[in-house]
Amino acid sequence: MKSFTRSWIVLLLVAVIAVAGCSNSSSPSTDSTGGTEGGSAEGVPQVLTTNLAGGEPYTLDPAFASDTTSYWIIDNLYEGLYGYDKEGKVVEAAASNVDISEDGKTYTFTIRDGAQWSNGDPLTAQDFEYAWKRVLNPETAAYDPSSFYYIKGAEEYNTGKGKVEDVGITATDDRTLKVELKSPLSFFPTIAVGRAYLPVNRAVVEQNDKWAAEAETLVGNGPFIVQDWKHNEEIVLGKNDSYWSKDLITLDTITFKMVQDSTTYYQMYKTGDLDLILSLPVDTIDQEKSNQEYLSHPSFSVYTYSFNVNEKPFNNKKIRQAFSYAIDREALANNVTKAGEVPAYGYVPYGTTAPSGKDFREEATVKYYEYNVEQAKKLLTEGLQEEGLTELPPVTFKYNTNDKHKKVAEAVQEMLKENLGVQVQLENQEWGTYIDTFKQKNFQAARMGWVGNYLDPLGVLGHYTSDNSNNFTNWSNAAYDQLIQESTYEQDPQKRFAQLHEAEGILLDELPIMNLLFSADTALVSPKVDGIIFDARSNADLRFAKRVAE
Repeated sequence: MKSFTRSWIVLLLVAVIAVAGCSNSSSPSTDSTGGTEGGSAEGVPQVLTTNLAGGEPYTLDPAFASDTTSYWIIDNLYEGLYGYDKEGKVVEAAASNVDISEDGKTYTFTIRDGAQWSNGDPLTAQDFEYAWKRVLNPETAAYDPSSFYYIKGAEEYNTGKGKVEDVGITATDDRTLKVELKSPLSFFPTIAVGRAYLPVNRAVVEQNDKWAAEAETLVGNGPFIVQDWKHNEEIVLGKNDSYWSKDLITLDTITFKMVQDSTTYYQMYKTGDLDLILSLPVDTIDQEKSNQEYLSHPSFSVYTYSFNVNEKPFNNKKIRQAFSYAIDREALANNVTKAGEVPAYGYVPYGTTAPSGKDFREEATVKYYEYNVEQAKKLLTEGLQEEGLTELPPVTFKYNTNDKHKKVAEAVQEMLKENLGVQVQLENQEWGTYIDTFKQKNFQAARMGWVGNYLDPLGVLGHYTSDNSNNFTNWSNAAYDQLIQESTYEQDPQKRFAQLHEAEGILLDELPIMNLLFSADTALVSPKVDGIIFDARSNADLRFAKRVAE
């Protein structure tokens, strides 16, 4: 992997926030999000053009978003109580102050004085209370209500076993939000950076249920607003003059094209029509690695195929395991993707530090599913016998339309044919359709890349508890659920990481997901642009970007 020292790239692999004691208060200065002085650079129009390789965003309503394509826009339109600064630290954002009770269970947030929505409405504590309870309301059918289950009464309300009045989220006045946790949770600020915790404007939402679907009706509180939206073509963001920290924003406009064909958007970058592209075509990576504009860095993400354990033949654990042993992950990383990914012989990606000082991944005593054709054949035979079958039923692997995903799917298809004699059909869908297919669990096996919600093993392992809204596999395991629950609140770091390793072992033995690669992101960034931040959590952060030359 190439290392970079150029000033326009900051690579962040944020250290895991350990479960420890809570501080009682925090009062950062108003420029705690970092950045440089805003305004246009001398004589240089502050515009940036990039591309959404996933095409049209699935949604720009934070309650329903689940994908990186939507998140990239959402992260520029909204701001939660907490955010990330330029160094990747969690800092107060829409909140100017946080008081934490001595027992660590109650957080009292003060909304910034003068904070506004992009339509001029004041941003209030009631907006946060409404937005969070909207996600929890079972009638909303939001994407990630389980991210609030740390809060008193939240799970009960969301699952129909409690009342909204008993949820520990209360606006005591326009500027004060009180949040009561079930138990002390020192990394709650990291969790609360998640998109489910973003606010929405109650009056706007209740007036129009399609409020987030058009530029004219979408209202946010972040650094940018939607100026123009030509669906399936482009979306243009403009600087939000109502943003509390607008002086730290230099760009006047960001244009996101929606070109899904990787060869096409690659050529658009090479001709200067785009200033930034992510996810280079696989066939271009070798030639671009010597380019000073090229970037590849690890992502806290695992590239997988999810199994639907209610769908034959993947209702059988041994058949799932057979498929996993038949995949040569080294060949996938070195010969197919070639962008810096590494074989995933576990589920928790590299990037989290255990109490021992080692990375969680390096501390693991087992390398799960190293390539073993004989073991794969043995398990497939045993699995078929358990199911009373002499041959495998038809199998279809689904993936979303993308050059890289197509190549990986074809390679996996060939490995399963060669090593197990299995004929796998491939089916691709455009992103918006694919997201619906995945959420409806309408698949036998389906590609997905899970980015950790936060840099902690729980950020990925937590997806597979029985009640987690990110678990689309139909898999449930009581022992796994218990370990995740215990490790969430365990105060002894060594004991906690032992629980997390044990949980990973259960997950990979049961294998509702087939771990293939620990992901890496690739990009090309024009030397005319400075200040773009790349980190392990998400898409490129454009808040502090500026054009430096024409």
